[in-house]
Amino acid sequence: CSQWQDSGESVKHFAFAKFSTAAEQCLLLFTLILLMFLASLTGNALIALAICTNPTLHTPMYFFLANLSLLEIGYTCSVIPKMLQSLVSEARGISREGCATQMFFFTLFAISECCLLAAMAFDRYMAICSPLHYATRMSRGLCAQLAVVSWAVGCVVGLGQTNYIFSLNFCGPCEIDHFFCDLPPILALACGDTSHNEAAVFVVAILCISSPFLLIVASYGRILAAVLIMPSPEGRRKALSTCSSHLLVVTLFYGSGSVTYLRPKASHSPGTDKLLALFYTVVTSMLNPIIYSLRNKEVKAALR
Repeated sequence: CSQWQDSGESVKHFAFAKFSTAAEQCLLLFTLILLMFLASLTGNALIALAICTNPTLHTPMYFFLANLSLLEIGYTCSVIPKMLQSLVSEARGISREGCATQMFFFTLFAISECCLLAAMAFDRYMAICSPLHYATRMSRGLCAQLAVVSWAVGCVVGLGQTNYIFSLNFCGPCEIDHFFCDLPPILALACGDTSHNEAAVFVVAILCISSPFLLIVASYGRILAAVLIMPSPEGRRKALSTCSSHLLVVTLFYGSGSVTYLRPKASHSPGTDKLLALFYTVVTSMLNPIIYSLRNKEVKAALR
């Protein structure tokens, strides 16, 4: 990496570590990720388009689902194209500014999704626990405010985290042992003792992941209590059915995110981190449209 580093100065360019010296393995992974990337883009774009163009889907639940699809598109597009280039090309370098930009957008979309999933849980809580007041309380104005707050929180956290990380000096080596500019592998390249920086990033991760998750747990706790006292088995089944897709998405997203960012540093390994990164950047965003379309008659009808 010496060709990208000025003598005595902080690293100005980075390079992503090569996945494998075997060209066949890189080509196979490139093909799999490309197919999943295209499937994710197509599925999420179709859902967002179907919701926007179908008046019967202009409800709070589908408004949030359209926002989720847009977030998933941004989420994958901020990471996957550069990942694909690094797999099949020797041009694996990325400037400090480019790395910071990728980190900002990745963090923005990830944190916004955390908040939006909490807003979707609140919407389900209002629909099941206060059905008579649902239409008036979950107005277009409130839905728009919840979506804007989700995006704004992601933007603020993304700017803060990125500025905090890239205010540090990077002394080398400048090789990022990862597929993209994620927080832990970039912080590992910083000069000197970074224990305080790691602690600060860990605290922010706990707040950003656990706070929305606690709101989701609280919402579903109230929903479960309401469902258990419903007299009609059909009503209970319908209420649980409307929540099942969201619960599955929450499990996939928060499960992979928690394992990645909240587990002890000693248990981190580059290989495991890369597999987890592939899962929460490619696999979950590809599965979300399938989950929502398979479990939802209105979405399936709109996609026909």
